[in-house]
Order: sequence, then C-alpha cells, then structure tokens
Amino acid sequence: QVQLQESGPGLVKPSQTLSLTCTVSGDSITTNYYYWSWIRQPPGKGLEWIGYIGYSGSTYYSPSLKSRTSMSRDTSKNQFTLQLTSVTPEDTAVYYCARDFTGLGYYDYWGQGTQVTVSS
Repeated sequence: QVQLQESGPGLVKPSQTLSLTCTVSGDSITTNYYYWSWIRQPPGKGLEWIGYIGYSGSTYYSPSLKSRTSMSRDTSKNQFTLQLTSVTPEDTAVYYCARDFTGLGYYDYWGQGTQVTVSS
C-alpha cells in the first residue's frame, strides 16, 4: 500500500517562501514511470495542478506558477518537496501530494492534504 504524507508550516507570511515535504512509503520515488505531483485546492475553488517531479528527477511545472515553483527530492528519505516563492493570500489552499501513474494527470494515490494559509 502506497502512502503519502504532506508536512510543513500551516501559516506563511506574504512574500515569504512556502515549503512543503511529501514523505512516501510503500514505493520508491525512483520507480519507473511514476510522477510525484503537487496539487492544491484554494477555498471554494477546484483543484489546481502545480507540477511534478518524475521518477528520473525531471520536473515539470504549471505555466501559471512556473516562475515561483521549485521541486526537488531526497531519494535517501523517499521524500519530495515543493517550494513556492513570493506567496500572497491567493496561495492559501489545501496542498496535496499525489502519485501520477501516467504523467498526464491520472492519480492513484493521494496524501490527506495540508492546509496552508498565507497571512501576516
């Protein structure tokens, strides 16, 4: 059974950097051909894909967030991370990590989500 768990601060100040970690168990983040994704849901809105880091370490980000997004991984800990810079209150959302088994937005495992609020 694959499990994903998000962790990180629940409150970030405007203009700072949001940093989240997803810890994976039950599978290796280097296993062919999975894509480890970050997705968010702002209050009252739908899901928004942020980007992924693939099994090879390659990254691909949403064009609308690309200038502020960075993803990395620690294979020794089986973790991958999200950094979103220069946050504003519009970045307030529940942030999810998920496993995409196609690279095309088909997810078979999700974390439970973590609330991040951007506020001074």
